[in-house]
Amino acid sequence: MFQQNEPVAPHLFVVMGGTGDLMRRKLLPGLFFLSSKGFLEKSVILGVARDTDLNDEGFRTWAREALTEQRFSAEELGPWCDCCLHYQAVGGGSDGFESLAKRIEDIERAHGLPGNRTFYLALPPNAFPPTIRHLGEAGLNRSRGWTRIVVEKPFGRDLRSARELNQLVHEHFEESQVYRIDHYLGKETVQNLLVFRLANQIFESLWNRDRVDSVQITVAEDLGVGSRGRYYEQAGAIRDMVQNHLTQLLTLVAMEVPVVFEADAIRNEKVKVLQAITTPRLEDVVFGQYVRGALNGQGVAGYREEDHVAPGSRAETYAALRLEVDNWRWQGVPFYVRTAKRLARKSTEIAVIFRRPPVCFFQEHDPCDVESNVLRITLQPDEGFSLSFEMKAPGDPFSIRTQQLDFDFKEAYDALPEAYETLILDILQGDQTLFVRSDEVEASWNLFSPLLEEDMPISFYEAGTWGPREADHLLEREGRKWLNG
Repeated sequence: MFQQNEPVAPHLFVVMGGTGDLMRRKLLPGLFFLSSKGFLEKSVILGVARDTDLNDEGFRTWAREALTEQRFSAEELGPWCDCCLHYQAVGGGSDGFESLAKRIEDIERAHGLPGNRTFYLALPPNAFPPTIRHLGEAGLNRSRGWTRIVVEKPFGRDLRSARELNQLVHEHFEESQVYRIDHYLGKETVQNLLVFRLANQIFESLWNRDRVDSVQITVAEDLGVGSRGRYYEQAGAIRDMVQNHLTQLLTLVAMEVPVVFEADAIRNEKVKVLQAITTPRLEDVVFGQYVRGALNGQGVAGYREEDHVAPGSRAETYAALRLEVDNWRWQGVPFYVRTAKRLARKSTEIAVIFRRPPVCFFQEHDPCDVESNVLRITLQPDEGFSLSFEMKAPGDPFSIRTQQLDFDFKEAYDALPEAYETLILDILQGDQTLFVRSDEVEASWNLFSPLLEEDMPISFYEAGTWGPREADHLLEREGRKWLNG
């Protein structure tokens, strides 16, 4: 993270699930972009999947088609695909992984590679354990160079399964080899959050319970579950978004200043935040589910009408929580987090709401109508920062108005790297700053697993709105409100 963009060491990048959707949409474009920019001077990619009818040439044809569907031209793809892409079919048993080990050695010998390897598990979660076990048993957890393994989220589905998966990983790989990936942490604005806080004393000096009234973290999606109904029936919003994405954002906002700027120092502080959060009370949690409504003037189906969703499903498509970080810096400051499908618009935002002035100085002119200063950090769709402040409107009568200072990344820079491009480069450079450590995973699940064991009530909300009324009450009872604008 924030390293000089120098070429990484020659290596073999092995994608387990090499013909899947993640490879097609994110990994393959990311690898090609990094190669085209000179970051991967001698990188060879091996796609691994079950299709026994596919060979190297067929895989290269598939890759060209996938890349031309995006932002790349066929002319620039040809040489890269021909020299850098290979394919290996592997079944579910250990014999297939022994064949994989031999194929890897053959490719490394042919390309003169030193034995540096990355194994990226672009697989369904139920395939993680057998794949990790077979890699270890085939001796692919070690090589004459470095070996790294990348595991996509979700990492477990509760505290017990996360501990079991961590134990299995550690039977075959050292923690220093493991990269648990959360693509939200690869977004430019998330990375800049640390710089924004720690390089600007004007903000870090205010970053505490004396100056901050509350914090809101929102990950709102306007889409429904679409074709993911079967998955969402088993996951729900807590497993899909809260335990990982929202919690990661919260820890970066709330953590203390690290002793040094390096991966373990930052991750230590993130774990301390999780350990300081008290398990949310049931009255501080709202679960919801969208019903038929309208979005952009078009009628949309309710969750229970989606494909592969049970008619009486109780899966939550909306989750809002009030959390408290019980430490010296944040004592008494509520952190409100929410995520949902089918809200009014797509938005991922962190809002730090500062305290109002302690005395209503302007009451004779405009009775106590002074708003809180709000720092809004937007991750999507338009990455940037904004800070609201109060000022007198010109002329008479005396009137106070809220104005904005805005910074838009797209206006300041020609292009922002995709999250996966950033994360792939970090993996290959051996930088674990933006990846989740084993104790961090377990501390997060420890917070939310109790909620999954409760029979939580479901509040319904119309698609195209900002969620159930009960979520508004979560803040209104303390004199606050969600920032939906």
